[in-house]
Amino acid sequence: MRTVCVFCGSVAGADPDFAAAARGLGRELVRRGLALVYGGGRVGLMGEAATAVTAAGGTVVGVIPEALSAKEIAYAEATELIVVRTMHERKALMADRADAFVALPGGFGTLDELFEILTWGQLGIHRKPVGLLDVNGFFSPLLRWLDSVVAAGLLKPKHRDLLLVSDSVPDLLDRLAAYTPPAPTTKWVEPDER
Repeated sequence: MRTVCVFCGSVAGADPDFAAAARGLGRELVRRGLALVYGGGRVGLMGEAATAVTAAGGTVVGVIPEALSAKEIAYAEATELIVVRTMHERKALMADRADAFVALPGGFGTLDELFEILTWGQLGIHRKPVGLLDVNGFFSPLLRWLDSVVAAGLLKPKHRDLLLVSDSVPDLLDRLAAYTPPAPTTKWVEPDER
């Protein structure tokens, strides 16, 4: 694991612990010699993570669509800032450049990125670890919903287990580094599941 893609809010949110967690993640990435890949903005939690990595002397790779470079105010201090045409290109390039993924608190965009990368893992498009930093229980309702999806028979437990969860940055990064992907799904209904 050399690069970690971080999905998080383009705003800081109401809880100051969200920004503290983004900064803590940034510093821990640098401490472990890991580069940050992220959405390229200098605002919100994205900006908190990126500026923490830069301040600690680490590598920041930002990927931002042209249309968002003004709204999210592209982070000019990034080690590498890549401006793409579309959101689809942004997500694909971030996925290509990352060895692992971490989601912090955020809104629609964060969940879009998180669930797309989980879906790609479920489909076997990648075999990279995906983690969720559950700051102050922010993701607890989402995690309960995922468990209800498993209980409803709409998600296999092994696919639910693709999402590694911790409320501690060091623990989450340790779990990502130790991750062993499950055997790929060869078909949606296994013989013993009919």
